[in-house]
Amino acid sequence: MTRLGEAVLALFLLTAAAWPASAQPTEPIKIGVIQPLSGPVAASGNYVRMGAEIARDWINARGGVLGRQVQLLIEDNKSDPKEAATAAEKLIVRDKVPVIMGAWGSSMTLAAMPKLEEYGVPMVVETSSAASVTKRGNPWVFRISPPSEMEALGLEKYVKDLGIKRADFLAVNTDWGRGAVSAFGDILKRSGAGVGVTEFMDQAATDMNAQITKIKATGADTLFLTTAVEQITLVLKQGQEQRLTRKIITTGGSSSPTQL
Repeated sequence: MTRLGEAVLALFLLTAAAWPASAQPTEPIKIGVIQPLSGPVAASGNYVRMGAEIARDWINARGGVLGRQVQLLIEDNKSDPKEAATAAEKLIVRDKVPVIMGAWGSSMTLAAMPKLEEYGVPMVVETSSAASVTKRGNPWVFRISPPSEMEALGLEKYVKDLGIKRADFLAVNTDWGRGAVSAFGDILKRSGAGVGVTEFMDQAATDMNAQITKIKATGADTLFLTTAVEQITLVLKQGQEQRLTRKIITTGGSSSPTQL
């Protein structure tokens, strides 16, 4: 089953459990969706939005769920954790949604989580990779994407095959980026590879030349890159312009079919 399929199934199971007994059988099934539809990581958020809309249309065209149509109530968190928390509260208090899907980035999801616990509304976390999303023990959070530690474990058996002797890191300065650096760094050390420099970039940054210059000077053979599709594309272009000749491994965010 695809990740989108898992998300849709999880949402409907949670919705069925949370649906009030007084609801009329003809009322639509409301699902709140919180995604970054504007701001620095809007491309990734809109991919999720489009996937949710495709799933809604497919399900509704086949009669819905138990005779009910699916209604998505979509909120833009503007790539901002504070906006994610506001969007969660709005969907719960104003729109009375029984379940939410979101909120793409780990920092955005973490910011929304206290609202879920306050109001007792579950959220399916579709992409956030920071381990803290589940380690905080919020009983209203259900993640379907693996944390960075599990992603890193998948790399362990390939470290030698890929010829990784020493690696640098370039990551977005968020919960996701910092968590990925820690998780993948630990796996590399455990596999006998060296870990060089770690450079961070702001989520909205468009010029990473200073970080690339520092990384280029280390002589490492591999660069681990953690950020969203927009910045990945920029780093690849700017790295090429600087003649950065090494393997580049993206640890997440590489979701655009036109990126390469």
